[in-house]
Amino acid sequence: QVQLAESGGGLVQAGGSLRLSCVASGRTASRYVTGWFRQTPGKDREFVGRITWGGGSTDYADSVKDRFIISRDNTKNTVHLQMNNLKPEDTAVYYCAAGAYYALLPSMYPYWGQGTQVTVSS
Repeated sequence: QVQLAESGGGLVQAGGSLRLSCVASGRTASRYVTGWFRQTPGKDREFVGRITWGGGSTDYADSVKDRFIISRDNTKNTVHLQMNNLKPEDTAVYYCAAGAYYALLPSMYPYWGQGTQVTVSS
């Protein structure tokens, strides 16, 4: 089992930046992919980006490409989502997830954090 906890959400004006963190505990010795997803009320969970265990590969949704950056520090069991040039449409609850596969679908990630709210005002 891997437990995940996100932090760093909040309220920011459009054009601003936030950095979310996802700290893992439990079976952190297992190598896993970390994905970031977001969700707004009434909508399905949306893929934001993912990073491999070694950090050598990352992938982003088109809507956040060139604005968001995912990085990880395995010595601290932490993955970061740096969000720049935020837009009101980025407003959502953001979740990190862990799994064995470099997947796009939320269903491929068995472990999830509780989520952190990001609100971008115009």
